[in-house]
This record gives sequence, structure tokens and C-alpha cells, in this order.
Amino acid sequence: MSTRHSAKVRGGAAAAAAVVLAITVAGCGAGSDDKPKTTQDSSSANSQGDAPKSQAPSGTPKPTPTEVLATVNGEAGMTLTINRMARDAGGFLTVEGQLKNTGTAPYVNTAPWRGNELNSSGVSVAGVTLVDKVGKKRYYVLRDTDGRCLCTTGLAIIEAGQSVPFFAQFPAPPASTTELEMSLPTFATATVKISG
Repeated sequence: MSTRHSAKVRGGAAAAAAVVLAITVAGCGAGSDDKPKTTQDSSSANSQGDAPKSQAPSGTPKPTPTEVLATVNGEAGMTLTINRMARDAGGFLTVEGQLKNTGTAPYVNTAPWRGNELNSSGVSVAGVTLVDKVGKKRYYVLRDTDGRCLCTTGLAIIEAGQSVPFFAQFPAPPASTTELEMSLPTFATATVKISG
């Protein structure tokens, strides 16, 4: 009988322990579910609330530059407007502007713009050059260590009415140089004053 009694006690104790454990787990689980939900809800609300604030400056389109240093026409209604040609720290000269398709059809002849690339940057404006007539020197677009141009890339098609940013970086000419001739295949040559 003592064996049967101890088995009943063990069984009863095990059942009681299981009930206590289930209540404890349910109580802890319910409490931890509420807290993480509250924490997750408030943290996700905060992160969602903060996201627009932190993304607003980068998500807001940059205003169209108002200064126009030069505008040149290309084929089939393409225009290139230069808004900035300035020396930057580190011995660079940066040219920025806009390419715009003023025609009525998509412009697809962008391949000549990449120039004679040894290491292809894909469809780009790597063929743009600057000429210092006084110093008798031609400047080519800089390349990174993989041979890709430091310029606008990915210009396969420009839709009618579409404007796309133009960017190219060159070695800076001497401080005495005040203007350069800029040439991009399929466009007229422009004489541009260095603005900084």
C-alpha cells in the first residue's frame, strides 16, 4: 500500500506541479506578450513616426538649380544645361547640370556619350571632355579603382520631356584657368566659366 500511496502522491504532486507550471507559464507568457506588444507597438510607432522626419530631406527632390552657366543643343531635341563647374577639395573639378529631352519621342542614342571606354561604365556620359585652350590640355572623366567613370550612368533611354541629372568629375586644372571648353558627343561644344 505504501507503494500505491507513494505513486498516488507522486502522480498528484506531478499533476499539481504541472498545473502550477502551466499557470506560471501562462502568467509569464501573458505578461511578456503584453510588454513586447506594447514595446513593439510603441517602438514601431516611434520608428514609423521618426522615419518620415529622417527621410524627408533625402526624399524631397532637390530644387532645380537656377544658375545656368551654359546650355547646348544635341540631336533629336536633347539639351544639356550646365549649372555648376567648380573646383572641389582634393584636386577635383565637378560639373553638374541637366540633360533634357525636349523632343516628342524617347531618345535612345545615348551610346556615343560613353566615349571610347576601355573599361566600360555602361551607358554613361564618360565621353565628356574638357579642354583648356590656354594651357593646351584636355581633361577626361576620372575613374574609380574598378575603371568605372565618376559620372552619370544608366542612361539607356530618356523619355520625351524627361530631365535627368548630369554629373562628371575631372582632375582640376591649374588655379589660373578660368574657363574650359566642354564637349559631349552629339552635342555642340560649350565654353563654360569655372564658378569656384
